[in-house]
Amino acid sequence: MVKIGLQFKAELENITNLRPEGEDFRWYVRLKCISCGEETHEFQYLTLTENSPLKGGRGHASLVIKCKLCSRENSIDILKDTIKSYTADDSGHLKTMVVFDCRGVEPIEFSPRVGFVAEGAESGAKFPEVELTEGEWCDYDEKASVPVGVSELGHKFITVK
Repeated sequence: MVKIGLQFKAELENITNLRPEGEDFRWYVRLKCISCGEETHEFQYLTLTENSPLKGGRGHASLVIKCKLCSRENSIDILKDTIKSYTADDSGHLKTMVVFDCRGVEPIEFSPRVGFVAEGAESGAKFPEVELTEGEWCDYDEKASVPVGVSELGHKFITVK
């Protein structure tokens, strides 16, 4: 069992508390089998609401996937209590937003898409549909009369002890 944290980085303009919304939020990742090195070509998604049983009745995981090359059954699970917001103070810096419990696989790429929410830094206005599929997002905070946005997205994975 290896715990791997997803560190997220972005430039936030006049917003704070950027976070995944709901237990059905989809974390899109590409994975690599630790046994043989085979990588998934497509992004796989995992959520807190969907899980599959592990072979041999050893519990459940958010995603159970069989390696196409070596046929090993691998799994990755979201550790719910590790999900964090990315705040205005974090802007421009890497911050661990979630930790995955990985067995036999490791994430190698993250694709932020839909399902994020944020708040106006000054006004507290809610932005319920922050879509990062294009690598950036912008809107206008009418309460504070300022543009808001997310840009310069980046990420990396780290081993968590």
